[in-house]
Amino acid sequence: MNELNLNDLFTQYLDQRTAAARDGLGYPDLGDAVPHDLTPVQPIDPRLAWENAGAAARLLGPATVFTPPGEWATLVNQQEPVVAVAFALGNYPQQVRHIHTLLGGVPSATRQNSEAPARPDLVAWAGSRPDDATRLVAAGVLRLARQFDAAADLLTRRVATEWENVRLNEWAALAWHRGETDAALSVWRKLSPSAVVLFNLGMAQLFAGNSAEAASHLRQAASQLPESTAWHHLAGLYLALADTRS
Repeated sequence: MNELNLNDLFTQYLDQRTAAARDGLGYPDLGDAVPHDLTPVQPIDPRLAWENAGAAARLLGPATVFTPPGEWATLVNQQEPVVAVAFALGNYPQQVRHIHTLLGGVPSATRQNSEAPARPDLVAWAGSRPDDATRLVAAGVLRLARQFDAAADLLTRRVATEWENVRLNEWAALAWHRGETDAALSVWRKLSPSAVVLFNLGMAQLFAGNSAEAASHLRQAASQLPESTAWHHLAGLYLALADTRS
C-alpha cells in the first residue's frame, strides 16, 4: 500500500462516498440532508454495507453468499457512527463516519456496550438459520443490533471445522463490542495471523493506546487486503492514525 497521510485518506474516503452517491447506489432520502455539509455522516447504502458485512467469512471460511434479513436496511440506517470497528460479520467500514473523532486527541474505543431495545423479529430470524454459515452471519447481525446475549447464544454452538476460525473471530468481536478489550485480544492472539485477525489486532491495539504494535499489525493487514475492498481503506486509515501516534 502506498504511504498516505491521514488527510489524503480522508479525502479519498470522501471522494469514494461522493462517487457512490453519483452512481445511484441507493442512499435513502431521510429528508434531513444539508447540501453544503461535507462531514462524512451521510446515510449508508445497505447493499454496499451487506457486501462488506460478509467479507470476514469469505477470508476466514468457505466461499459463501449470504442473504440479509428483511430488517437490514433499517438496521444500517439506525446505526450511530463509531470509531473502533472490528473486522467481523455484520460490521462494515462505513460505520466509521466521524473522522474528526479519530483526528482529535488520543482516540478512545468508545463502544455502545449495553443491550439495545429488544428486536424480536430479528432474533427470530437469527434463530431460524439452518446451518453454520447462516447462523454465524446472524450472530454478527445480532451483535450489530446490540442483541448481545442472543448473539452469544448462537456463537456457543459447535460448528464444522471449516467454520471454527470464523466462529472464534465472531466471539472476539462480540467481546470487543461489549467493551471487553482483554477478552477480545486474548482470542485474536490465538488465531492464525490472517488479514482479518491482523486487522483486528491492530485496531484493538490502536484504541488501547499501543500505537507502535497497532501499526505493525495494520500494515500487514492492509498489504494483504485487496485495494478494491473498503476494509483495505479502513486499515489504511487506522494505520495512518497509528503512525501519527507512534
